[in-house]
Amino acid sequence: MNEQNLYHPVQIGSTSVAGNLFLAPLAGYTDIPFRSLCIEAGADFTYTEMVSAEGLAREGEKTLVLMDRAPNEDQYAIQLFMGNTDSLKAAIEQLRPYQPQVIDINCGCPVPKVTKTGAGSAMMKNPKLITEVVRILTDLTDIPVTVKFRTGWDAQNENFLAFAQAALDGGASALTLHARTRTQGYAPFADWSKITELKRYCIEHHYSVPVFGSGDLFHAEDAKRMLEQTGIDGVMFARGAIGNPFIFSQAKAILAGNVPQPVTIAMRKHAIFRHLDLMIDTYGEKTACTLMRKHTCSYLKGIPNTATVKQAVVQALSREQYEEALSQLVDL
Repeated sequence: MNEQNLYHPVQIGSTSVAGNLFLAPLAGYTDIPFRSLCIEAGADFTYTEMVSAEGLAREGEKTLVLMDRAPNEDQYAIQLFMGNTDSLKAAIEQLRPYQPQVIDINCGCPVPKVTKTGAGSAMMKNPKLITEVVRILTDLTDIPVTVKFRTGWDAQNENFLAFAQAALDGGASALTLHARTRTQGYAPFADWSKITELKRYCIEHHYSVPVFGSGDLFHAEDAKRMLEQTGIDGVMFARGAIGNPFIFSQAKAILAGNVPQPVTIAMRKHAIFRHLDLMIDTYGEKTACTLMRKHTCSYLKGIPNTATVKQAVVQALSREQYEEALSQLVDL
């Protein structure tokens, strides 16, 4: 497969997406400002943070706001998590007015407070549940339902192919594999050969659903490597996009056979302030400046002699203080 056809449109059920470079759902990160910025930077499709089906059923205000759409977000997916089917019908009624293009089910989160409820990657212990969840959702709505999962709970229980089949039995329109077990968390290294296996399994069993990959996509070049090595239909940038929304435009350049534009300090500063302004529009200045600290430190990662800048940023409570802190950065 050459570069010219590695980047291409994707069909997820009834939803057509113009390209195959996605921003993965990330709790605590993929809010409206970050998703909006990544779209500006070239992301083809974006996912909300995890949304609790139970929280939706209770009409929790903090849960509902997670489903708000960014102004430039023509298409997006809402990612749900649940440990049972009890709240699904009530949850879908709360979700319906938001009209997402995709509903994604989280079966990959390794965090104990999620897995102890039977949700996230704990769902991989119960493949029958994912069949039931997907079937209920596909019966209740015409919105395509997709599933994101891991290779298994641990190395002794790698059941991703059986779990994929269970999701397909329910009517899943796409599959995304994060190529690690739950016990691996986010430790190196993701095993991309499992993604290859999943794609091959779908082809051999005559499923035309797209397969997406996640795990160790930290550089724009990694998208090309994963697409070439695995034969999958698209990639999801997760932690690789934090502090680095440029990864989308760079990956598109590489997939078109071009040399990507190097990211300068000036570009990073511009992105920080664009991100901060989007945060201020969403949360107000004080809250935005607090939330933006972790993002700013990610933007500055790898730049030498930024300790004093980071120290000033983590104390900044206004846009003006961010300007003062970042004025110390000089472009190379």
